[in-house]
Amino acid sequence: MARGGINKAVVQTARLAIIARGENPSIDAVRIEMGNTGSKTTIHRYLKELDESETRLTITEAPIDDELGELVARLAQRLKEKAQEPIDLALAQFEQQKAALLAQIEDLEEAHSQLKQQFDIQSAALAEESAALQTASTSLQTEQTRNAGLSQACSDYELRINDKDEQIRSLEEKHLHARDALEHYRNAIKEQREQEQRRHEGQLQQVQAELRQAQQSAMVRQDEITQLHRDNERLLIEHRVTAKELAALQEQSRKDQAQQLQLSEQVSLIESERTLLQERLRVAVLESQSRQEALTEHQHTNKTLELDLIKAQASIEALRLAAAIAAAPEATPEA
Repeated sequence: MARGGINKAVVQTARLAIIARGENPSIDAVRIEMGNTGSKTTIHRYLKELDESETRLTITEAPIDDELGELVARLAQRLKEKAQEPIDLALAQFEQQKAALLAQIEDLEEAHSQLKQQFDIQSAALAEESAALQTASTSLQTEQTRNAGLSQACSDYELRINDKDEQIRSLEEKHLHARDALEHYRNAIKEQREQEQRRHEGQLQQVQAELRQAQQSAMVRQDEITQLHRDNERLLIEHRVTAKELAALQEQSRKDQAQQLQLSEQVSLIESERTLLQERLRVAVLESQSRQEALTEHQHTNKTLELDLIKAQASIEALRLAAAIAAAPEATPEA
């Protein structure tokens, strides 16, 4: 039984229809007549059987000459069919290759469309990158100008710090001189007090108590002066820390200048660092002002202490005079 429901009768019907139209009943023509169904091998076998049946029928009815002629015609038909079979197979392969090539062309056209779309997208992205690069270049120039201003501000601040250092050194020298003078004054007062104690050992107990009280007051003042000296040392240490921070800021500024070539990728980071530097500079200026105010307050305190010492000296002189006056009446009867 033939594949796809094709049988000899269907093939014969299609063959007779083709012959009736005056056409050659080839394998492809018969297959097309049957609606492009059936195997070509099966159709070829049925056509061969039909040709042999017609040939035998013709041979039994025709004379010998006709029989030879028919035999020759039949052989020619068989040779023609033999030659047509590889041609049909080649045509079938050609159709398959043609379909494959058409599918490949469609795939290539689709790939071409995708590549063109990608090219358009990349062109748009390239235009955006060019615009971004232009913007980054403008930002770079702006940042260079800002960094130049910041460097100038750092230089000015460094000069101001140097001036503050000179002022602090001058204040330290003045403080040292004042401390030496105060020490000398204390030694002189001590010697004078010892002399007075030797002369009035038995008569000036009350004066000695007052002198001890004055001494305690002077010691309190000395402690205050010592505390002021410690505060000055602390201010000096804070000043050195500030100087180190300034050096760190200058180093950071140099690093920022070295990194200006990478501003196209780090514009936002540099802006943050610049803001931080400005804040630190502002804090340093505020701290410097605070230290200046503290130094002014210390100077005022030193002056107050000097006045207190002068008052204490005046009190001691008054006490000494009072003691001398108190001792004068006692000395007169003895004379």
